[in-house]
Amino acid sequence: MQTSLPRLAFAGIGLMGLPMCQRLLSAGYPLVVWNRNPEKCAALVALGATQVLQRAELCAQADIIFLCLADTQAVEEVVFAEQGIAAALQPEQIIVDFSSIEPEATKAMAQRVLESSGAQWLDIPVSGGVAGAEQGSLVMMAGGDAQALATVAPVLAHLSQRVTHMGAVGAGQVAKVCNQMLVACNAMVIAEVVALAEQAGVDAALLAPALAGGFADSKPFQILVPQMAQREFEPVKWHVRTLLKDLDMAVKLSQSHICATPMSGLAAQLMRTHAAQGHLASDPSTLIKLYSEDT
Repeated sequence: MQTSLPRLAFAGIGLMGLPMCQRLLSAGYPLVVWNRNPEKCAALVALGATQVLQRAELCAQADIIFLCLADTQAVEEVVFAEQGIAAALQPEQIIVDFSSIEPEATKAMAQRVLESSGAQWLDIPVSGGVAGAEQGSLVMMAGGDAQALATVAPVLAHLSQRVTHMGAVGAGQVAKVCNQMLVACNAMVIAEVVALAEQAGVDAALLAPALAGGFADSKPFQILVPQMAQREFEPVKWHVRTLLKDLDMAVKLSQSHICATPMSGLAAQLMRTHAAQGHLASDPSTLIKLYSEDT
């Protein structure tokens, strides 16, 4: 006998949320959506999603509520502010937070939700960018109850190539902080490399194919080098503000555990300088502007 698909809700229809929702609709899941800017839901409504205007309404029509929001403050507001999700949660429901937010705040919010409603909270930040969201090839780092994760796993399979259970609530966010330390520091060094090659008279566009498959290669390298070399900063695939937020979280986490992270700290300072020069909403490929006089 065929079992019915779980009902899904999704809050946060941004660069990542939109393609993730499109994949869920393509897989046949009933989907309810909410976004701070309601107009961003129009494309999903056209594909069959149901739009609600109040966050609490997401809970009335869903078994699993997904969040994909900008930062810790946004998650706290969507869940706990007046007419927020927490006001309508039921014990059998599961919150899955795809956002990249502070681990300690995640633990506190999960505990608050559990005590007030009995609902489970899974922190499952993702890596792979917009392309990964579009292709369903994201990698996911999960924190929370193993049984709750098993419940949502069939849905996550439509969005990801791999889900790794990192441990208790908050562990997924710690893993994402580690991920972003590598990504952000890598992006900063890539900008230095492109600028140095150019100033030394080498065609920087040749670096990506030349180093492909070697120890220096990475997905950020293959994406950013061509963009930086050609000064192609549009369309924006990810944001400087996101990397800066994540680097700040890394520094805060390292301080709380008395663990030195000097390279990430320096990367945060340089990223903040770049953001202050008008690039907060720009693609990280614009980091080349820190080092190249002709931009």
